[in-house]
Amino acid sequence: MTGRPYIGRFAPSPTGRLHLGSMVAALASWLDAKAHGGQWLVRMEDLDPPREVEGAADDILRTLERFGLTWDGSVVYHSERHGRYREALDGLLARDEAFGCACTRKSLAQINGLGVYPGVCRDGLSPGQVPRSWRFRMPKGPSLSWDDRIQGRQSFDRRDVGDVTLLRADGHWAYHLAVVVDDAAQDVSHVVRGADLVESTAAHLAIQEVLGLKRPRYAHVDVVLNDQGQKLSKQTLASPVRTERASEVLSECMTHLGLDGIGTDRPSLMLEKATEAWTQVHLSRSGS
Repeated sequence: MTGRPYIGRFAPSPTGRLHLGSMVAALASWLDAKAHGGQWLVRMEDLDPPREVEGAADDILRTLERFGLTWDGSVVYHSERHGRYREALDGLLARDEAFGCACTRKSLAQINGLGVYPGVCRDGLSPGQVPRSWRFRMPKGPSLSWDDRIQGRQSFDRRDVGDVTLLRADGHWAYHLAVVVDDAAQDVSHVVRGADLVESTAAHLAIQEVLGLKRPRYAHVDVVLNDQGQKLSKQTLASPVRTERASEVLSECMTHLGLDGIGTDRPSLMLEKATEAWTQVHLSRSGS
């Protein structure tokens, strides 16, 4: 337990409409909040304007409402919180916990194929170079570990996580910094999201540690795959969920989450039964 009131959140990116994979993540986080008797927040991760689709943010909110996934309080937008990210970055720079990087994607690809950052600019820039981006200086220390409520014990060597980007070369804030700062600002106690973000969680733990922030409890649900074994995403042309088929879509999501046998065509009743099932599977057995 975290020893604080339960606050969960769903943080979609408005780069398109919700597909089945994102609905699974939304439903899982909503169910966990309801099973705990806690709050469920929605935060719009509008950090990447070049990839955002006009009207997508509103469409996402209307879709959640159509499926009965209502949220508490006002929706928060990353784009309204630049000052908080700047304050965090300035603090890291002042303590030498972040550094400027002059590398381009092309130069890094030639070194290690865009794998873990190889530390080219970690010890300072050469004369005449100027920073293109800003990176977190991963501190030395024990492995970054946590007990994931769904995936089990997770542990990552800090060298395998590396110096992640905080402010991109195009001037946009990186996900790693924004999500950590905003989770702390909203006092998020539990994060339920897709398993494709397990490795990112290791970076988030390191940044939380350096900034002196409370660590949420994490649970990562298995991602939904297409027929080719690829994660459903906008990049793999995943179809948006159809709101007129709310019961059918919810049933698919629940089956993916291991909540079988919830037979009804009323979304509100399905959600009620699914909350009871989630409590039995994820709270009662674990003593959460």
